Amino acid sequence: MNAVIDRLRRTTELIVGAEDLRERLESGRPLRIKYGVDCTAPDLHLGHAVNLWMMRQLQDLGHRVVFLLGDLTTRVGDPTGRSETRPVLSPAQIDANAASFLSQVSLVLRTDPEVFEVRRNSEWYDAMPVAELLSLFAQVTHAQLMARDMFRDRVAAGREIALHELVYPVLQGYDSFAMQSDLTIVGSDQLFNEQLGRHFQQRLGAPPQAVITTTITPGIDGRAKQSKSLNNYIGLTDSPRDKFGKLMSIPDSLVEAYARVYTELPLETVAALAAATGPAARDAKLRLAAAVVTRYHGAGTAKAELEAFRRTFTERTGPAELPELVVGQERMVVLELLRVAHPSASNSELRRLLRQGAVAVDGVRVEDPAAVISVGGGVVLKSGARTWHRVRV
Repeated sequence: MNAVIDRLRRTTELIVGAEDLRERLESGRPLRIKYGVDCTAPDLHLGHAVNLWMMRQLQDLGHRVVFLLGDLTTRVGDPTGRSETRPVLSPAQIDANAASFLSQVSLVLRTDPEVFEVRRNSEWYDAMPVAELLSLFAQVTHAQLMARDMFRDRVAAGREIALHELVYPVLQGYDSFAMQSDLTIVGSDQLFNEQLGRHFQQRLGAPPQAVITTTITPGIDGRAKQSKSLNNYIGLTDSPRDKFGKLMSIPDSLVEAYARVYTELPLETVAALAAATGPAARDAKLRLAAAVVTRYHGAGTAKAELEAFRRTFTERTGPAELPELVVGQERMVVLELLRVAHPSASNSELRRLLRQGAVAVDGVRVEDPAAVISVGGGVVLKSGARTWHRVRV
């Protein structure tokens, strides 16, 4: 059992109820692992997949992931990380998003019935009498709920908190009791809600679930965590080429964290990649990118992407269809170069590409609009997720 927990610790920040987890693993009984999601628009990225891969490891040992679609709580709206009330989705939107979630998690999780089960929390909430619901509310105090920093922040800023937002953590917590959860693996932003799960299980006479919170890494810009709105994420549904290219654009300082959290490379190898400097830093990123693509798409695909990247950026003999961009001088300010590549874009749009880390020259990310680039020898310009040019004078 120590080996199982040690393997999980590689991407673990905190374990609440570690002894409970150890005892259940030693019992030989298959664990019920809660994986709960709100059915808002799904766009899963490598950060989300950290939890999924930990669950997959446990599935391979015979444990069951109970994939809880929070169709009822989606109608309520999770206030986590939000400064304003979240808009409520229609039932049709919820069903469509639930189907998309299932499709994306199947890229990592096994979905055979022996180790995967799908539930919806409307199963118990739609049938729950009002009196029983009120009895749940009676078991949580206002002080407990206001301990959440996001609620305190909204009060301090003079923003309203709707009553349904205050009860959301109560509903999510009760889910753990209703589905007999033994373990849940979540981001640290969900720890409060899952602690309420332990609270309800203990109050209602059930063994409390263990809670594992996982390591959160910055996005590919090295700043905020991965987010679609910031365009600094690597999506699970990104093509192998996009995954490879985005990983090659990360700052050198992220190589160690990404290799440890997003791959299964031996930790000695991870340490060696982190120590690489100078020209070896590029090789470290190549190793990282190949390992991630291997995990999702197989070793053959990773090898092909590695060779394609080397042709494009090292040997500069990239794909024949790479469009050519002809310029009139050997050294150019990067903003001027972008104007040539995107003649219809405004300066603010071009500066946004730079801020988002979407611009790279020969695989090296450029963020400063005033940076001077040498293009005399011919370079490859990336200026967006899927926009590439070969530049020549």
